Amino acid sequence: MDPLPGLVGFATAVRAAGVACGPGRVRAYLDAVAELDPAQVGQLYWAGRITLCGEPDDLPRYDAAFHAWFTGATARPRTPGPPAIRRSRLSPLGDLGAGSSSQARDLDRTASDTEVLRHRDVSELTAAERAHLRELIALLRPDPPLRRALRWRPDRRGPIDSNRTLRAMRAAGGETVRLARKRRRSRPRRIVLLIDVSGSMSPYADALLRFAHAMARRSPVEVFTLGTRLTRLTRQLRQRDPEFALAAAARAVPDFAGGTRLGETLRAFLDRWGQRGVARQAVVVLFSDGWERGDPRLLGEQMARLGMLAHRVFWVNPHAGAETYEPVQSGIAAALPHVDRLLAGHSLATLDRLLQEVRRA
Repeated sequence: MDPLPGLVGFATAVRAAGVACGPGRVRAYLDAVAELDPAQVGQLYWAGRITLCGEPDDLPRYDAAFHAWFTGATARPRTPGPPAIRRSRLSPLGDLGAGSSSQARDLDRTASDTEVLRHRDVSELTAAERAHLRELIALLRPDPPLRRALRWRPDRRGPIDSNRTLRAMRAAGGETVRLARKRRRSRPRRIVLLIDVSGSMSPYADALLRFAHAMARRSPVEVFTLGTRLTRLTRQLRQRDPEFALAAAARAVPDFAGGTRLGETLRAFLDRWGQRGVARQAVVVLFSDGWERGDPRLLGEQMARLGMLAHRVFWVNPHAGAETYEPVQSGIAAALPHVDRLLAGHSLATLDRLLQEVRRA
């Protein structure tokens, strides 16, 4: 079995955890592992810690990523070193030189189990698998899409900055100097997440709210839930701890696992929030299976309003990943003409693809 894809995937997970390891550090990590025995998990740990980490703040992030990737557990060691190796069946820290085939099999199995879990349907996971999925979602580091701001910044290319050029000429006694140039600044574009929490979406609600929490910690994100009424959860999901954030969100949502009136709740969002600026030129992502108990024509009208306000509109349907899926539900059929992309959202891998689509927007 070629270990290269797994090692590159681990380096990607470390980067997603917040460690600034560029291509040079990843290349150094692969070169270091090439000189070691991949079956020795302790050697893999120290090779990555030495080559991928550049400052002390990177160490706890690296440890969390290492635990999530190789053992499926999150630990906070009090002392430096690979605690997953000391406390797990993989390899004691004192036996780094005593390799065994069982360690290699354990390493391959934990890495492959994580990759399989990324593609599993959230509604089919066991309690232990859901706990592991929560840890993987917490490691997400979504980058917001960018938009051009009104302010300018100095740059080597771009249009001539007449004000800076004239000031430089005045300072030089009127002599012609090098032309100053400028470029528009970039600012994060707002993201709006609308999450259906009706009964048909309840198997996915916890994972979607945790996904929203991961986005809200790094991006200018507004989060709302849709059911029989509209609820704003932006403040609750800004808390750093995901468990506290989800508990606060659960207390704030009165219609969890209830009915679905997408048209009415979407109209309430646009009248109170969207039309006043929240949805203007934003990337709007609506998570729903499309089942609508209200009038589907109203939903179509409100999606048309939303499409005129927003920069991009994505509809994420947990059932869209099935090969036999067809958008025949009354709600999704009415909304589809006003949606830029219909995406699947049943697994961590599909949510990761959603992040890529949002970033490109």
